[in-house]
Amino acid sequence: MYYEIALTLLPGIGSVLARNLVSYCGSAEAVFRARRKQLLQVPGVGEAVADAIRLDLVADRAAAEVAFIEQHDIECLPFNHPRYPRRLLLCHDAPPVLYFKGRADLNTTRIIGIVGTRNASAYGKMLCDQLVEGLAADDVLIVSGLAYGIDIAAHRACLRHGVPTVGVLAHGLDRVYPYQHRETARKMLEHGGLLTEFMSDTNPDRQNFPKRNRIVAGMLDGLIVVETGVNGGAVITALLADDYNRDVMAVPGNVHQALSAGCNKLIKQHKAVLVENADDVRIAMGWDTTGKKGAVQTTLFPELEPEEKSVYDILRSTPEIYIDELQQRAALTPGTLAGILLSLEFKGVLCALPGHRYTLANLP
Repeated sequence: MYYEIALTLLPGIGSVLARNLVSYCGSAEAVFRARRKQLLQVPGVGEAVADAIRLDLVADRAAAEVAFIEQHDIECLPFNHPRYPRRLLLCHDAPPVLYFKGRADLNTTRIIGIVGTRNASAYGKMLCDQLVEGLAADDVLIVSGLAYGIDIAAHRACLRHGVPTVGVLAHGLDRVYPYQHRETARKMLEHGGLLTEFMSDTNPDRQNFPKRNRIVAGMLDGLIVVETGVNGGAVITALLADDYNRDVMAVPGNVHQALSAGCNKLIKQHKAVLVENADDVRIAMGWDTTGKKGAVQTTLFPELEPEEKSVYDILRSTPEIYIDELQQRAALTPGTLAGILLSLEFKGVLCALPGHRYTLANLP
């Protein structure tokens, strides 16, 4: 983890470039050992960046962070780590390194985000509780941002109803912001966890919150917006989720209430599906079509072509999969994969779900 952390400390290297460097060089350690000529061949690396890739510039800080992680039982998750959120990995701007403390499975089958205004009404908090209680039997992980209002209401509802929940932070794991939520955060470590891309000693500065929001939007299957104004941060998270091809849902509200304006606008502009309860969420997510498949034998499909069989085998190992991940795992061009998916759908082998996801069909 030492070299992965060191890479994130170098000036001029953001999320995309860091991942490119590791991919081209083979590992984070290899990036620091690479010759300048080799580094200049990596897309996005100019002379200034190549000259800045020096381990001695960041060695002490990286070593200090490793010591902090080990002392506080924190997991360091580089983007090629098996426990890194695979849904987030499909986003072009996914952080090269995440820090996680807790017990949740960040790659569990169903992940839903619940976000909204910091100035939540009693009605909004009640809706959070009802949604979480209604989803408790669906083996779902709930993600939010540990902020005031809807976020903390969602986390606390999860603790009440026994639903695992993860808070994504805009600062390091050496603190909890806001301070008033520290006890909730402590309980979440036993029933979910805390996740961030920021190292220790990072303050919750304003510019960190949009970065936090992109992690929330990218690591889930669907996002529910409960209450928000037109220009609220939850609207930004919803638009990010929509850009990442995630399913976005919103609870409608009184047209005369400012806290309902953002949700109503998302619905009106077809950026979000209207939901009122957990059953609506299940329908929007297509969950009513999954979980009922019996064991399927490949001998049921002797007519499958080799590439169709390859895609079918991937679907057998993953209950639901995004088309981006399916393309990566199948190593097929988008056009070829689209043709295979259409063929498999005609043959009754798979079903298309909302949000560019696919699953095996309910077969006898």
